[in-house]
Amino acid sequence: MKLTQVLSVIKEKQLKDNIPNLNVGDLVRVGLLIQEGDKKRTQNFEGTIISKHNAGLTSTVTVRKIFQGIGVERVFPLHSPLVQSIDIIRRSEVSRAKLYYLRDRVGKATRLKERFEK
Repeated sequence: MKLTQVLSVIKEKQLKDNIPNLNVGDLVRVGLLIQEGDKKRTQNFEGTIISKHNAGLTSTVTVRKIFQGIGVERVFPLHSPLVQSIDIIRRSEVSRAKLYYLRDRVGKATRLKERFEK
């Protein structure tokens, strides 16, 4: 077997199949596995997806939330074993692929129009 074939077999084993269809503008809750000493727990990070990077095993989403008046962004690798769950809370209508303009907005200006499924 060639090296590329071996690498593709290893990558296929690590791909998750339970990832929901995520879109930019969705309000999501990402459950992340946190290890403190010998204890493990799941910590939720809830925010809006402002960007998405599709690249197979290295696919990522950037999630932004406001915590105590300060914007917090976090990049989550979708196929990481530390990402336990991704729940979609609300879907929004957006007309851009990246929502970086939300970084400059505060309060009610950060609201997005909700999209309803048909």
